[in-house]
Amino acid sequence: MKRRIYGLENEYGIIYSSQGARTSSTEKAVRYLFEELATVEGHLNAFLENGARFYLDTGSHPEYATPECASPRDVVAYDKAGERILESLLACTELKLREEGLAGNLYIYKNNTDSVGNSYGCHENYLVSRSVDFYQLAEQLIPFLVTRQIFCGAGRYIRDKNGIVFHLSQRAPYIRQELSGTTTNERGIINLRDEPHADKERYRRLHITFADSNMSEYTTLLKMSTTALVLEMIEANFITKDFSLKEPIRALQEISQHADLPVPLSLSDGRTMTALQIQREYLNLAQIYYALHEPDPETQDILQRWEYVLECLETDPLLLRRQIDWVIKRYWFEQYAQRRGQEATADKILMLDLQYHDIHVKRGLYYLLERQGNVERVVTDDEVMHAMLYPPPNTRAKLRGELIKLAKEQKIHYDLDWNYIRFGHLMNFWVRFNDPFQTESEKVSLLKQRLQRSQFSPGVILWELSGNRD
Repeated sequence: MKRRIYGLENEYGIIYSSQGARTSSTEKAVRYLFEELATVEGHLNAFLENGARFYLDTGSHPEYATPECASPRDVVAYDKAGERILESLLACTELKLREEGLAGNLYIYKNNTDSVGNSYGCHENYLVSRSVDFYQLAEQLIPFLVTRQIFCGAGRYIRDKNGIVFHLSQRAPYIRQELSGTTTNERGIINLRDEPHADKERYRRLHITFADSNMSEYTTLLKMSTTALVLEMIEANFITKDFSLKEPIRALQEISQHADLPVPLSLSDGRTMTALQIQREYLNLAQIYYALHEPDPETQDILQRWEYVLECLETDPLLLRRQIDWVIKRYWFEQYAQRRGQEATADKILMLDLQYHDIHVKRGLYYLLERQGNVERVVTDDEVMHAMLYPPPNTRAKLRGELIKLAKEQKIHYDLDWNYIRFGHLMNFWVRFNDPFQTESEKVSLLKQRLQRSQFSPGVILWELSGNRD
């Protein structure tokens, strides 16, 4: 698999359920979440020592963005680390509220819709070369993205006049355009904003904004990895077949609404194909391409998983009840409905649907299934714990995490973004890292040495070194 930087952002749904006479707003509970991460940079936007970013997004949604990762598997570990970090903050927040005499429970959900029709997102990031024609890349990638929901969808039960219906995707109904410059109103499959957070002459950040948030580690791995393989083929000008959809947004929604039927999709050239057939075409191309390029073990593993999933979707989707979110959810909810009969009302199914996405390991239905051994994992608990504390060692997140830790230990004021950090009361000592693959910096090494050996205060040392800017 080509050397690349990956990242994943998840906005979380949050509900605060007050008990007793005194009540508190969800907004106040969200602010308490951030106070546990409070630094000199402010309460509502914090970079963490593991290199990730935690901030408040539109609509009081806490958002966790993984650090820059060098592999899809690392993305899975750091994505799960975000859930565990939020869960630890949840407990601290409830304690603070109780100390104020505000009894209640805080619930955090890794989903994409709420009960009143609002939607919040899951955004994927892939580093691509600036030399690649962005619009040609998007044109060739969109048919793959639209159809991959057959294995990437989180699944959603929706109330209708006859009770409830099941859709593959939570986000599909809210997507309006193929390409969009916004992530809130006219949402697109791919975002147009050119914000590489890196050297603009060399890199572009492909920002995919239409996907579902996934609880399943297997689904997240497949989502990121298969997209990376298709990207590599596009960058190499290997895909010569045209799978352009006549109406991509309509196709996205029709696939989601017909989980049981192979919906015929109209292509721009007049042909019709199903989502599964289009996915098989991309897989076949990938198998040919990587047979010519000596695939590494990681690529071989993903090709095998991709093929297995498509075969199961064609023969019996329930074979994926341990791997793919929408199948896991649907299988167990149907089991529940069969056991409970008339007790399994629409309201109860909708509540269970929400509880599937509860990130609390002792409360969420997904984690109940995980404890019972009913879902397939990709990473271990130890790997997730490590990802909570330490940044990836092979991207610039390593430098960011080290500098945040250093600043906290030395009680140095600091401010930062993805591609820089600055220190001191005057914020005049800068370290820039426009190369997302950068893991070492002479300037950082010099700063560490001076802080360890000098008798002067950190402020004096920063002033002396401030003439050098990376």
